[in-house]
Amino acid sequence: MKEGFSNKKALLSLAIGGFGIGLTEFVIMGILPNVANSLGITIPEAGHFISAYALGVVVGAPLLTSFSHKFPANRMLLFLMVWFTIFNTLSAFSTSYNMLLIMRFLSGLPHGAFFGVGAVIAGKLAKKGKSGQAIAIMFSGLTVANVIGVPIGTYLGNQYHWSASFFMVGVVGVITLGSIFYWMPHFEKEGNQPKDEDHKGLKNPELWGVIALTTIGTGGFFAWYSYIAPLLTDVAHFSENVVSYVMILAGLGMFFGNFLGAKMAEAFTPLRSVMISLLAMAVILVANSFFSSSSVLALIFTFLIGLIAFSISTPIQMVIINTAKGAEMLGSSMNQSAFNMGNAMGAYLAGLPIAYGYSVTSSSLVGSSLAFSGAIIAISILLYRKQKIKIKNQTAR
Repeated sequence: MKEGFSNKKALLSLAIGGFGIGLTEFVIMGILPNVANSLGITIPEAGHFISAYALGVVVGAPLLTSFSHKFPANRMLLFLMVWFTIFNTLSAFSTSYNMLLIMRFLSGLPHGAFFGVGAVIAGKLAKKGKSGQAIAIMFSGLTVANVIGVPIGTYLGNQYHWSASFFMVGVVGVITLGSIFYWMPHFEKEGNQPKDEDHKGLKNPELWGVIALTTIGTGGFFAWYSYIAPLLTDVAHFSENVVSYVMILAGLGMFFGNFLGAKMAEAFTPLRSVMISLLAMAVILVANSFFSSSSVLALIFTFLIGLIAFSISTPIQMVIINTAKGAEMLGSSMNQSAFNMGNAMGAYLAGLPIAYGYSVTSSSLVGSSLAFSGAIIAISILLYRKQKIKIKNQTAR
């Protein structure tokens, strides 16, 4: 490491990158009508820009991370952030539906790889027993983006032109590049391993169980979050002008939940922490579906759901890293793909009962079912591990 290097500064550079990623992922939702009017398309067509980004994350996470062993980790992060900065900035110059669709897809490619590589690096930068807190610092950038960045980006995009939001993302990308270049220590590349050895961790059935857990369990949060606006206006009877402020409340819950999850991972095991959070989410989403007509309770639920949902982020990332031995960065980035698959699945499934004429509160019940299913998967993995240890002990005798 460089003389005078500070681990806190290196972790801060990861958090700044997380801020930029959170900004570009969520700011599009607040400027969607503006984008649609500017490009002469419908709102549903503009929604494809959200899906294109998510698809980019799913494809790019394993694709780009598979090259991570060929370069030192700090250089890999620089490459990913250069890519991120270029295509988000080019998004601001898009003049047609097809051009912006392509730019959004390309912008999403480095998302999962950045968090995947960054989570492993954060663990290496942390003091012994504090890897959870280090990973939480990286993810704090994403939560701060929801509290501060997205509202500012939305304001700029709607007050001036939607392209201003993407210029803002580009500026954050440049700042991230500078912070990684100056603050991140040099890591020796891991070296070229045989493909079978490099992907050995991917053969662990537990890994795929955790991927399923992330996809289904976090899908519960996205089932609720995707329809939070109509829930607040049609059920809790808030005006549309208040929704953006309530979203900040959800962001605050996410911010504190991120660090709560790190503490829980230290107090329990990471997987038990995830199980507890998912069970809590299943309960709170049921309560939300029945009592969100009260404006006060709706605000409390909004904060609590954000808190609980992001208490899962750090522990589940730790579970993946511990499970994917031999392919930590690849497994970690694949978990980001799973989050985005959960996003798409949760939004789709929660929309079905609404499409059939049921109240928007039904989205919370769908979310509760997904969260509870995720908890069942977590319990199954814990029982599987317990059985493996039992068989190992019997064999040793």
